[in-house]
Amino acid sequence: MKNLFLLLIIILLPICDVFPKVSQDTIFHSLYKLVVQKDIYVTEKEERISEIKKLLKTPNITDDQRYDINLKLYNEYKVYLSDSAIYYARENTAIAKKQNHNTWINESKLDLVSLYIVSGMFIEAVDILGSIKTKDLPDWLQIKYYDCYKQLYNYYSSNNPYTQIYLEKSNLYRDSLLNVLDKESSHYKIVYAEKLYDESRLNDAKQILQKLLDQTKSDTHEKAVLAYALANIYKKEGNIELQKHYYAISAICDIKNAIKENASMQALASILYETGEVEKAYDCIKSSMEDAMFCNARLRTYEVSQIFPIIDSAYQENVNKQKSELQLFLILVSILSVFLIIAVIYVYRQMKRVARIRKELYHTNVKLNDLNKDLQSSINQLNDVNKELSDVNNQLSDANQIKEAYIGHFLDLCSTYINKLENFQNSLNKKAVERKLDELYKMLKSSKMIDDELKELYENFDNIFLHLYPNFVEEFNSLLIKEEQFVLKPNELLNVELRIFALIRLGITDSSKIANFLHYSANTIYSYRTRVRNKAAVPREEFESMVMKIGVIKKN
Repeated sequence: MKNLFLLLIIILLPICDVFPKVSQDTIFHSLYKLVVQKDIYVTEKEERISEIKKLLKTPNITDDQRYDINLKLYNEYKVYLSDSAIYYARENTAIAKKQNHNTWINESKLDLVSLYIVSGMFIEAVDILGSIKTKDLPDWLQIKYYDCYKQLYNYYSSNNPYTQIYLEKSNLYRDSLLNVLDKESSHYKIVYAEKLYDESRLNDAKQILQKLLDQTKSDTHEKAVLAYALANIYKKEGNIELQKHYYAISAICDIKNAIKENASMQALASILYETGEVEKAYDCIKSSMEDAMFCNARLRTYEVSQIFPIIDSAYQENVNKQKSELQLFLILVSILSVFLIIAVIYVYRQMKRVARIRKELYHTNVKLNDLNKDLQSSINQLNDVNKELSDVNNQLSDANQIKEAYIGHFLDLCSTYINKLENFQNSLNKKAVERKLDELYKMLKSSKMIDDELKELYENFDNIFLHLYPNFVEEFNSLLIKEEQFVLKPNELLNVELRIFALIRLGITDSSKIANFLHYSANTIYSYRTRVRNKAAVPREEFESMVMKIGVIKKN
């Protein structure tokens, strides 16, 4: 049992490895296709923004309505084009101050802070955050407030000699954020998974993120965030394949949502470069650089600029290597082309020679085919003649056997009747003659003697016929449908119907002759024949010919 279990594991392990590989190949194929087609999603994004902007041109629009429209434009632009997002956030700040609406003022300020952080404008972000009083914030704005501080110190800790200090501050604000978030919300679970990640509780973090990712059916921005976070966990675990897998999923979602402020494509480029997939890494880092510059996200641009020259250098080295190889191949191809031309000329000459030989062979084959046809025709004719002779021999043999049997029996009957006649003649005298004639007359009158003689004749016929064809009854019944087959009485060799077809088997097909022999009318015999044919299990028109073949020995 143990050996069987081990065997199943050995068989199933390679199969299990195939599915992730197939899935990953499909994902990467989709990603590289989307990288080429990402302008399609940008166009869709621009059309959606254009439709929202048209609302600003609505006559007699109120400040409240303008604020909501600007907020929609801000949300569309914040991960797409930061400068435009900043513009609409400032517009809302002006409207909020005009209306003296503290909630709007704080909301628009926090929107600006989140954009300043991504753009690397840390001083401006700190100044705005310092101007906001937490006691004036409703719960939903406190979430944005703590989230902004968390992001600020987390981003600022990068490439900073005081990295650990700022990370600790970021973690403190993260804890504050967790305290105000709804524990059942996705936002809480994502932030909590980040905390578990920093504490190296990777399995717990992975379970939370994977569950959220499984619940996310469409390729939303949230799915991109979840996949990116999972990829970072696998990066920490050293699982390169799953790391690439989830970075690719995140990048696909970013492209489909026209998110230019992204990190997944850059991260994917790094891991592809580390695994030696330079060309793919170059395509990814190039796409990431284009997105960062388009979005004007200074921090992303800086991050990409750190790795882009390295990948670009490796890519150019590969290109130069390929060029050198291509030049070498061109030289080899040129040399091979010369040999090929010589070979073609030689082959052409050989082909002409072969064509001439083929032509001669063709004419020879035509003659041989004609001779073969004549020979085959002669053979077929001989076969037909042999078959006919064989059939005739079989028929003669069968007829001779019948004749011998019936002639022998006829001679026996003649001998018997001669002996009877001699005995009868010897016993005669004048008085006896008169008495015998009188008895004979009475016997003839009663027809008993005739019936006895006929009965004896038919019994002799049946015995002789079944001696010749012992399986006649069984073979004859096989030609009839099962329900209509003949069942003979005890001590009965043949009945009338079987006797009729026994005569047909002997070659007597004329109904009048059969009638004379059996002492029936020709119409009666015809009726019997028709009735039996109607019971046939074979085609009616072939029935009697098949009866004629009963008992024939088939010869190969």
